[in-house]
Amino acid sequence: MNIHEYQAKALLREFGVPVSRGVAIFRASEAKAAAKEVGGPLWVVKSQIHAGGRGKGKFREPEALEKGGVRLATSVGEVEDFVSQMLGNTLVTVQTGPAGKQVNRIYVEAGSHIVRELYLSLLVDRGSGRVAFVASTEGGMDIEEVAHRAPDRIVTFAVDPVTGIMPHHGRRVAEALGLDGDLGKQAEDLTERLYTCFIEKDMALLEINPLIVSSEGRLLCLDAKASFDPNALFRHPEILALRDESEEDAKEIEASRHDLSYIALDGRIGCMVNGAGLAMATMDIIKLHGASPANFLDVGGGATKEKVAAAFKIITADPQVKGILVNIFGGIMKCDVIAEGVIAAVKEVGLAVPLVVRLEGTNVELGKAIIDKSGLDVVFAEDLDDAAQKIVEAVGEA
Repeated sequence: MNIHEYQAKALLREFGVPVSRGVAIFRASEAKAAAKEVGGPLWVVKSQIHAGGRGKGKFREPEALEKGGVRLATSVGEVEDFVSQMLGNTLVTVQTGPAGKQVNRIYVEAGSHIVRELYLSLLVDRGSGRVAFVASTEGGMDIEEVAHRAPDRIVTFAVDPVTGIMPHHGRRVAEALGLDGDLGKQAEDLTERLYTCFIEKDMALLEINPLIVSSEGRLLCLDAKASFDPNALFRHPEILALRDESEEDAKEIEASRHDLSYIALDGRIGCMVNGAGLAMATMDIIKLHGASPANFLDVGGGATKEKVAAAFKIITADPQVKGILVNIFGGIMKCDVIAEGVIAAVKEVGLAVPLVVRLEGTNVELGKAIIDKSGLDVVFAEDLDDAAQKIVEAVGEA
């Protein structure tokens, strides 16, 4: 789960991490009061969306087109103008795709005089099974280019969970960022605070870009991106309360309510499968036959009729879906339960696209018989390859 920059900074502030003062606003009428509360003479007006590249992004409306989603203001009036232009407008960045994202929140923050821009992040390194630090002297909007152009300027190391964060980790971060003296000590302190926050809040990613050296000789987290392990959110109701559903795909939100593993994709063939590995294989074979999946959907091994029905309704609610492939290998999951769930969903929402079903395993004959008796217009497949060929042909992408 992702949260907004202003929420991440509020969280970091709880752990003593140095961040700028700022105020989040939701209506243009709040801009003047927010600017006065933050205080001048320099303000930064920041669009709050779950996507990077805001500074280089472009708005849809002509009057805001060339100014980006992060702007410097030198007066209260300018803050008000920028907020009016940005709030409610659609911001398109390299990470949003061409559809962009509507800006519903603005963060008005105190401006800083920047001497240096650095990069520092923490993430779960699945290769080592540890939390890793990533540090670079090349912070700012072009960090992705640095990774390709000069990978030697990016330093990565992992922290042993047995020992946890140690003083030598802070010294290593300071060295990687080219900081010594008082700034080096600040880097060591910052390293410990960020790691503590990361662990205590069960984060998956914490990115500070840029981490700046200000003209006052202070390290300051000028931006913050945080995401959390969804499997640990039951331990953190205070984090779950920060969720902004307007930033998420409505189908994925509905799937999460039914404990379904669902990810929306760009293709035209909806997939309902049991098991993550089988779901991946199903998507691969659809691609092999020249089409693209509209989603990843794993109903799980212990799905009920109601859960299967909910999954099917989520697929059919996607207007880009032109055909559906149900691929079930019944081990723990029973084929008759899948059949009953599909029929229940079709009775409620109808079936306007081709449906190909491949069933194998526990109660397979019973499952097929249930679908046969339902009168649904279903094409049965013998195996996965046959199923993929049939659904691709049915949607006209063969």
